[in-house]
Amino acid sequence: MSLLRPTYYVSSLPEVEVDKLAAGGIRCILLDRDNTCVPRDTGVIPQEVIAWFAAARSQGMQLCLVSNNIHGSQVQKSADVLGADCVTFAMKPAPFAIWKALAQEGVPAEQAIMIGDQMLTDMAAGNLAGLRTILIRPQSQVDLWYTQIFRKVEHMLLGKQKFKGEVESEEG
Repeated sequence: MSLLRPTYYVSSLPEVEVDKLAAGGIRCILLDRDNTCVPRDTGVIPQEVIAWFAAARSQGMQLCLVSNNIHGSQVQKSADVLGADCVTFAMKPAPFAIWKALAQEGVPAEQAIMIGDQMLTDMAAGNLAGLRTILIRPQSQVDLWYTQIFRKVEHMLLGKQKFKGEVESEEG
């Protein structure tokens, strides 16, 4: 389970406090694209995500999308809008694309963090590469058919885990 367990749980990307990452020695943020930065149902990057990337850049962070998406031109277009680098066809959970991104950015694993919406791909790849990891809730309920299966497994593994930024409901 530790391979899949994130270091932190946060409700959404804008809830990730970049100043705290910087204070903790993070210089590079690696991020999944689909349903982490770009909702799969619209394909449009939300303004609050664009603003978050700008805030991260203003803190001197290096940013790189590490995406399993095989449509490299879509990932590159998103990276350009966000002012980030990218590595496509990452084949996460294998850590090779994470290592490639770290080499590309010139940052050691201890100064980087991986942010994504999937335990079985993003968290596993980040953990295998020796990074701290942040799991966020997916931006959309729309997923590829096999990702829907992964989500069921993740739901069982997470149980009633509380994400930072969430308020506990009256039901519990």
